[in-house]
Amino acid sequence: MSHRCTAHYITESNQSFCDILSPVLLRYKNIWNVDIHLRPGNLGAIMTKTGNSPPALVPKRGAYMGRDLRRLAKFYQVPVREPSDVFHVMLKKGSFSAMRFVTAVQMSHPEFVESVSRELWMRIWSEDKDITEPESLLEAAEKAGIPEDLAKKLLSSITSPEVKNKLKENTEKALEYGVFGMPSIVAHINDKPELFFGSDRFELLAHLLGQYLTIRLLLLYVAL
Repeated sequence: MSHRCTAHYITESNQSFCDILSPVLLRYKNIWNVDIHLRPGNLGAIMTKTGNSPPALVPKRGAYMGRDLRRLAKFYQVPVREPSDVFHVMLKKGSFSAMRFVTAVQMSHPEFVESVSRELWMRIWSEDKDITEPESLLEAAEKAGIPEDLAKKLLSSITSPEVKNKLKENTEKALEYGVFGMPSIVAHINDKPELFFGSDRFELLAHLLGQYLTIRLLLLYVAL
């Protein structure tokens, strides 16, 4: 049986908020036979408006997260490694321009959202490369299969009011669901949204998918 699921950065009935800086595993969409649609948001704005702060700012927690990331990489068999200067990448450079670019992609060519998100994620979390400069965004777009002319057109639109407003709209929607950090998941069960935070909640989602025949899964993908 197919379940309707959106892992957008946001949408109307099925939604999802995530950030390039917050990894989300999409392998489950085939295992669970769900439709996942990614949408972008602004994690920095969410952290500010909810009074949250980056967990890595707590020294012992930051050190633990680094070790845990290496364990997770082996367990899930994904090519993850910390950036050489993780604090500069996460807190100084961020991913705002990248998420505007993904928003532009989502607005006009949503078929490329997942692939370009993956390529941008790989640049940070596997290749230790930049995602803020125009050349970096174009390189990711090329690897994602976006034609060069289209990629340049999308890049030129990231400062437009339309793209800015869409990213803001996505972020506000995430806040309405109670999102305070990433990754977050919202599952709509019998028209009631249920919020889950963290990458270790997939087993609970699997349980819900097994218990309820009508479920819309929203994978929240929001940006910093």
